[in-house]
Order: sequence, then structure tokens, then C-alpha cells
Amino acid sequence: MPAKVALLSLHLHIPGADSLKAKRSRLKPLLARLQREFNISVAEVGYHDRWGEALLGCVALSTEAGHAQRTLQQVAAWVDRHWRDVEVHGDEIDMLT
Repeated sequence: MPAKVALLSLHLHIPGADSLKAKRSRLKPLLARLQREFNISVAEVGYHDRWGEALLGCVALSTEAGHAQRTLQQVAAWVDRHWRDVEVHGDEIDMLT
């Protein structure tokens, strides 16, 4: 059975980040927590040079497309509800296979 891959693009605003170092120090714990909580791959994939913004790429792999998509929907909702260091400005899920 072929694997299904879903990609979540998560656009974040980071209030009060006044340097790239401050931005990274606030994102690093979030990335580790998402990997641990949801068993996904996650990385900063955009807005590397902007202090107050980040674009995260989160990938879920499953044998069922619906499962991968639901997992990433939970990720976006979890960040919005539980991670007060950032504000979610947008999210988009794409099925890659």
C-alpha cells in the first residue's frame, strides 16, 4: 500500500522578536514539542530573514490520507490554542501523494 504524505504550511507571527536569535530561541522549543506530541517532521522553511515571522513546514506520513490530514489539522489547532509565544496567521494543508 503506497504511503500518503500531507504537508502543513504554517505561517506564524512572533510578537516581540527583535532579532533572529530571539526568533530562533522561541521557535526551537515549539519545533521540538510538535515533533514529540504529533510524531511529525517539522522545520522552519521560510521567512528566515524576518524577525517577527516564520513559515513552518510540517509533514505527516500515513497509509491513509485522511489520517495524515487530520493529524496536521490537529497540529494547527494545537499551536493556536496552546503556544502563546506565536500567533497563527495562516495554515494550508496539501496532500503530496
